[in-house]
Amino acid sequence: MSIENTSLFKIVDTDVLETKRILQEVYEALKERGYNPTNQLVGYLISGDPGYISSYKDARKKIQTIDRTKILEVLLENFQGIK
Repeated sequence: MSIENTSLFKIVDTDVLETKRILQEVYEALKERGYNPTNQLVGYLISGDPGYISSYKDARKKIQTIDRTKILEVLLENFQGIK
């Protein structure tokens, strides 16, 4: 494959509703523990370090069941103005 060719990046599709549900649960768990959920989720998405997500209510375990690329895809597709 040449460096000049564009490669198609495709992830295995998971259920969008399940991804949204898990994100909501993780967000609420972080909020209940007194964290800024947005900052913690951004840290996790950028670094891949699950330490950004509290283990409270199994939030860390839940977020790790979803590919980070899928999380970004769902967030972008649901951003106002994109769809």
